[in-house]
Amino acid sequence: MSMEQKETGNNGLGEIRQEIDDIDRQLSALFAKRMDCSRRVAEYKLENGLPIFNREREEQVLDKIEQTAGSYGAPTRQLYVTIMELSRALQHEMLGSGDALNRRILGAKKQLPFAQKGQKAVCFGVPGTYTNEACNRLFPDTEPIFRPTFHEVFKAIANSEAEFGVLPIENSSVGSVTEVYDLLQKYRFSIVSAIHIPIDHCLASVSGAALENIKTVYSHQQALGQCSEYLHSHKLTPKAYISTAAAAKMVSESSDATIAAICSEKAAKEYGLEILLRSFQDNPNNMTRFIVISKELYIEPDADKISLSFSLPHTTGSLYEVLFRFAYCGLNLTKIESRPVLGTDFEYMFYLDFSGNVGSRNTLSLLRTLSDELTDFTFLGNYKES
Repeated sequence: MSMEQKETGNNGLGEIRQEIDDIDRQLSALFAKRMDCSRRVAEYKLENGLPIFNREREEQVLDKIEQTAGSYGAPTRQLYVTIMELSRALQHEMLGSGDALNRRILGAKKQLPFAQKGQKAVCFGVPGTYTNEACNRLFPDTEPIFRPTFHEVFKAIANSEAEFGVLPIENSSVGSVTEVYDLLQKYRFSIVSAIHIPIDHCLASVSGAALENIKTVYSHQQALGQCSEYLHSHKLTPKAYISTAAAAKMVSESSDATIAAICSEKAAKEYGLEILLRSFQDNPNNMTRFIVISKELYIEPDADKISLSFSLPHTTGSLYEVLFRFAYCGLNLTKIESRPVLGTDFEYMFYLDFSGNVGSRNTLSLLRTLSDELTDFTFLGNYKES
């Protein structure tokens, strides 16, 4: 007997599947009736000025459902979490949630002035950094204003010394630049553009230095991490420095032939160093992502990435509930990062990147909903990533 015959036989899967189809038809009709009730609830809340989200009420309903579902308690609870998410999304859409965010997005500037001569941009580090390269690509007609620390870049934007700032935020080998995420949490500036740059490290020292005599290597912590296998296998001592190019500058001003810097080839030439080793990073496809920050919100028509930050309550499934909504809207998450909130006991701020454009009705509706429900919600930007 074939597999098809077994499945469609009187005592096979055919009868069971028919029963499932019948149940699904009933469930579909009941779900539609429940969503109609949600519409009526939304109308009542609108008339009486009541909030859409009532976590205490939802938890009571979920607890009761789980207790009455017997051995299927946990999956039944999860099913109703999803139903409630969909119900809430409908109510938010009906009540026009997130008006403040909607006004901010509608008021965003549409054209980035990167190509304008005289445009000011603050760049992390000193001449010769990879951030300098990213800045030159983004602002080809601009002479960057350099600041030695990430914090000073943010302060320069806050003080209106320049409209834009360029900083690294993520590396393909060692992950996020956590200090930049912490500063985004503090300042809540907008991300208006982003770019990926290939990172090709060299090991450089003073003229006449020999590779076999190098004992200590200086660079930014991220660069040291990207070359950690080589440093470990050759028993070299890594020393964190403020930036790759600053490390190159420091080595060039010393006369010590036992120290070297991990930096770009451009930085080595900038500071007159001799290159001892090229392309020795652990990952041959090493890339760093750089962002452009601004106090102003710019959203170009072809923007393709959205960044958010928010905090969540300490309740079971709270992160899942948020992530489910992105899946429901068909949105592709590209990154999620959590950072502790300073001054709290194990509370976290979440940073989320996903592909999308606020010109999409579903995407904007989701953002407006989240802005009403989530604590410390910040729309960080919708921008083009090149």
